[in-house]
Amino acid sequence: MAASNSTGIQTLLEAEKEASKIVQKARTYRVQRLKDARAEAAKEIEELKASKNEAFKNFEQEHAGSSDQTSHRVEVETEQKRVEIEAAFAKNREAVLHKLLDTVFAVEPKIHPNARFD
Repeated sequence: MAASNSTGIQTLLEAEKEASKIVQKARTYRVQRLKDARAEAAKEIEELKASKNEAFKNFEQEHAGSSDQTSHRVEVETEQKRVEIEAAFAKNREAVLHKLLDTVFAVEPKIHPNARFD
């Protein structure tokens, strides 16, 4: 009975060692899978960053020229408006000055309706 106990215990110890090896192998496999997944995720993130940066650069290049064109157009419009305002000023200057001086010098004294003379 002792021999059978001894072989049974030996078998259990071997089975425990085998199970321990299997568990260790599974842990190692799981850790490796996690590392691989992290590496793959980092790679995908870098690819996505590169793609988005490329798209942004393309967008920036497409619209960079339009800001130069827009600023040039605004400068041209501003110059046209300035010329129009100067022409209107030159045309109406004398008439406005004459009206202003006539109004300032044509004073008609009037007594205010609320004034009392007691």
